[in-house]
Amino acid sequence: MKLMVQVKLMPTPVQAAALDATLRACNEAASWASEIAFEKCVQRNFALREHTYTEIRARWNLGAQAAQHVIKKVCDAYATLKANLKAGNLGRPGSRRHRRAVEKPVAFRPEGAQPYDDRMLSWQIDQRRVSIWTTAGRVKDVAFTASPEELATLALYRRGESDLLRRDGMWFLNATCDVPEAPLNTEPVEFLGIDLGIVNIATTSDGEIMAGRELNRIRARERTLRAKLQKKNTPSAKRRLRKRRRKEARRARDINHKISKHVVAEAERTGRGIALENLTGIRERVRLRKPQRATHSSWSFAQLRQFIAYKARRAGVPVVYVNPAYTSRTCAECGHIDKANRVSQARFTCRSCGFVDHADRNSSRNIRARAWELWRRGAQSTAPDPCPGPGRGTGRNRSTTASGARSANPGF
Repeated sequence: MKLMVQVKLMPTPVQAAALDATLRACNEAASWASEIAFEKCVQRNFALREHTYTEIRARWNLGAQAAQHVIKKVCDAYATLKANLKAGNLGRPGSRRHRRAVEKPVAFRPEGAQPYDDRMLSWQIDQRRVSIWTTAGRVKDVAFTASPEELATLALYRRGESDLLRRDGMWFLNATCDVPEAPLNTEPVEFLGIDLGIVNIATTSDGEIMAGRELNRIRARERTLRAKLQKKNTPSAKRRLRKRRRKEARRARDINHKISKHVVAEAERTGRGIALENLTGIRERVRLRKPQRATHSSWSFAQLRQFIAYKARRAGVPVVYVNPAYTSRTCAECGHIDKANRVSQARFTCRSCGFVDHADRNSSRNIRARAWELWRRGAQSTAPDPCPGPGRGTGRNRSTTASGARSANPGF
């Protein structure tokens, strides 16, 4: 199983200047190669290399490996763009968003990530040092910091490429680790149903509720503050906006990590599988009033689903996705379906048998029952491919379902 471990680099000012010049040169070369690929309609690695390799090496002073990685990065960007267009993630053909994506070449940010292989990057994990190639030559003894668990994972399982990136003035290396999976539990005693929501982030069929009150309050406060600062539009307001960006996302990611870790640990301890709703495409299916749109758009259910998926794979816990239709209107006791059963956001009262329960817990019990029925029919674990991302081993696994590809324009 592929996991991404992020370590923070602590370069000296001279080392940081060399790294910055390298990233800018690589991404400038990638943007130029992207224009060539767009103009000549050449988007395959070897074909694009014939048109760009010599020029990239001479013009930007890149080594052979760096030049090849730049070309491959461009080809991967166009492959991702093609996948997004095919999946409809960039709007319908003819729409403004679709035209903006296809009518100009993919652009790369000056500080976009650059892949490194073992010829360009060497690790001294016990000394917490790396030696890295730059346009100014090999830079040795670049210090990095990581937790003891991350260091152990790097020492045992690091394989393949690492990505160098700069974010908010800080330098990071995202290292790919090939971590062995635990044997899949093919005979779970039952399933742990998980109902995902906005008011309550997750509710289990055991009756445990992970409330989202704190996270929603933080999001509302951040939205209000952003609006005030954007309206002010002064230099100090812009500095505060830059300082606070990603703060809300980091808090949400931390909460999702904690919830997913708890859910997987509980399923593993009790010998059960995990049952989730297949909520793919819910943003396109649901129509909302204007005051509800910001809250619904910031709902990070996909991230929580990915975290549960890769943690479950690592623990050998099966994950089954079920059809979410009518899970909130169906009585978990008698099976009666009625819109009126959902009295309020939190209260469920069956109009047929009189069963009363918390609405989210009733939904999680229906999810559990559907997953168990699917498993008995011979369905396999369908944990999706978690998207790669930094922090605490956000993973990337092989999948039986398609995952959303990274958007192309406005750049990488």
